[in-house]
Amino acid sequence: MPPTLASVVRNSSLHLTVLAGADHLERPVRWVHTSELDDPTPFLEGGELLLTTGIKLGAGAKNLQAYVHRLADAGVVGLGLGVGLSHTEVPQPLVDAAAQRGLPLLRVPEPTPFIAISKAVSAALAAEQYEAVTTSFEAQEELTRAALGQNGTAAVVRRLAARLGGWAALYDSSGALSVVAPDWAARRAARLASEVDRLRRRPAPASAALQGRAPGFDTADEDFVVVQSLGADRRARGFLAVGTEDRISPTERYVLNAAVALLTLTLERSRELRHAEERMGAALLRLVLAGQVPTARQVATGLFGGLPEGTIRVLVAGAAPGAEKAEGEAPVHDLTELAERAEQAGGRAGEKLLVAREPSGKDARDGKDGKDGAAHPERLVLLAVDGGAVHRACLGAVEEHEGLALGVSAPAAVEEAGGAYAQAERALAVALRGGRRSVGHEEVGAGSLLPLLGEEAVAAFAEGLLRPLRDHDRTARGDLVASLRAWLSRHGQWDAAAADLGVHRHTLRYRMRRVEELLGRSLDDTDVRMELWLALRSGEE
Repeated sequence: MPPTLASVVRNSSLHLTVLAGADHLERPVRWVHTSELDDPTPFLEGGELLLTTGIKLGAGAKNLQAYVHRLADAGVVGLGLGVGLSHTEVPQPLVDAAAQRGLPLLRVPEPTPFIAISKAVSAALAAEQYEAVTTSFEAQEELTRAALGQNGTAAVVRRLAARLGGWAALYDSSGALSVVAPDWAARRAARLASEVDRLRRRPAPASAALQGRAPGFDTADEDFVVVQSLGADRRARGFLAVGTEDRISPTERYVLNAAVALLTLTLERSRELRHAEERMGAALLRLVLAGQVPTARQVATGLFGGLPEGTIRVLVAGAAPGAEKAEGEAPVHDLTELAERAEQAGGRAGEKLLVAREPSGKDARDGKDGKDGAAHPERLVLLAVDGGAVHRACLGAVEEHEGLALGVSAPAAVEEAGGAYAQAERALAVALRGGRRSVGHEEVGAGSLLPLLGEEAVAAFAEGLLRPLRDHDRTARGDLVASLRAWLSRHGQWDAAAADLGVHRHTLRYRMRRVEELLGRSLDDTDVRMELWLALRSGEE
C-alpha cells in the first residue's frame, strides 16, 4: 500500500501537527509537491501532499478560503504549512477552511525542512514498489509451480484465490463453470454467466470490471469482480473471474495478470493436444463411416476407450446461406465453437464422441469429392449417442446461431453409421433449402415433396412451363391456368372440375385442348400431369 498521511504524521522525526481533517488521514499520498503559488493547481495531478510557506497567501480570510477550495477541488490529499517565515503560526481562517472541506492541514515546524518530508514519502513509495515487485515475483513462482503440477489449471485457480484473499473461478470456452475456489464461491461464480456470455462474443483477450457488486448478487455478497477472457489468437479458450472484498491493488493486478498468462499458456497447450486427438478421432470416424467398424473399434479401444455404445445418431452441421459478417470478419456460424461445445458436453457427461471437419466439397467417408461432383461448404460431422448430452448440445447450439443448420440421422447402430451419414446429409440439405435450423431424418419423408426441392430450380421450372398459359390468360379471354388447376385437382373428372369453375363441361374440354396446343404436350401423359401439378403447386408455397 502507498504511504498515507497518517504514516507521514507518525514519523516522529518530522514533528508534524494535525490542525484539521484528522478524520481523513488514511488518504494515500502519491507524491509531495512544494509550491508558493497562489494557484498551483495547473501543476498538480491529484493525490499530492502540498507544502508551502504561504508567502503569497496573505492573511485575508476570503483568500485563504479560496486557496483551500482550489486545492481540495484539484484532489490534493493534504496541505502542510511551514511556520517561522511568512507566518509565525498557521492562520486560523486557513484552519477553518480546511476543516470545512475535510482537507487535512499539517503544521510544519521551522526546524523541519520540506525536503525531509519529501525524502520520507519517497522512501515509503520506493519501499512500496519494492514490496510490490517482490510479492509479484513470489506469486509468479508460486503460480508457475502450481501450473506445472498435476491438474495445473485447478491448482492455479486455488492459489490465485488465496493470494487475493477472495475467490476465483475458471469457465470453459462455452461459459460453463469448471473450477471454483474456495468451494463456497460456487454460487457467486455461477451468477456471472451473463457477463461471461458477453465476453464470449468479443475477441480475446477482453475483460470486464464490475465495481461494487456483481449483477444478481445479494446485498450481503457485495464483491469487486473482474472477469477476463483467456486466449491468444482472438478466440477465447476460457474465462477467469475473481472476486475480492476491496478493489484490486496494483500488486494484486500483477498477480492476476500472471495467473491469466499461465492459464492461457496451459489452455493453449491443452488445445494443441486436443488438436492431435481431434485428428485421430476424425480418422476413426472416417473408418466407421466407410464400414470398417471392427478396425475402428480396435484402434479406438486403445486411444479413446472405445467407440460410442448403443444407439447412435450421425449429425452433419453446415453454414446457412449468407451466414457471414462484415468484410474481413469470421462467419456468424462457427463450426469450431460447435465442435468445442459438443466435446465439452461429452466430457461432462462421460459420453464417447467422434468428430470430423469436412473441408469444402469433401465427403467425410473417404475424404474425396462427393459422387455428384457438387461442392459444398465446410461442414462438421459428429457421431454421438442417441438422445445424449452431445446430441442435445448440438441442437441447442444451432438454435442459438442463425448461421448454422443441422441434419440429424435416424437412430442406428454403429455398424450402420454409413447409411446414417447419408440420412444426415439429406436432412441437412432439407434444412438449408427450407431455411430451418435443424431437420431430422424422420421429417424428410413427411409432408410435401416441394420443400425437398431447391426453391430457385422449382420456380424456374414452373415459370418456363406455365408461361404460355399465363401469356394467353393476360392477352385473351379464358382462364387456362385456373381451369388446369381445377381439372388436375379433380383427377381429370370433367363434371366435378366444371362445377368447381362454374362453367359447362364442354367449355372446360375446350380449354384443356387449348392447354395441350399451347404447351405442345398431351394431358393423357401421367408424367405431364405430374409436372404441371408440381409447377402449379410451387406458386402456392
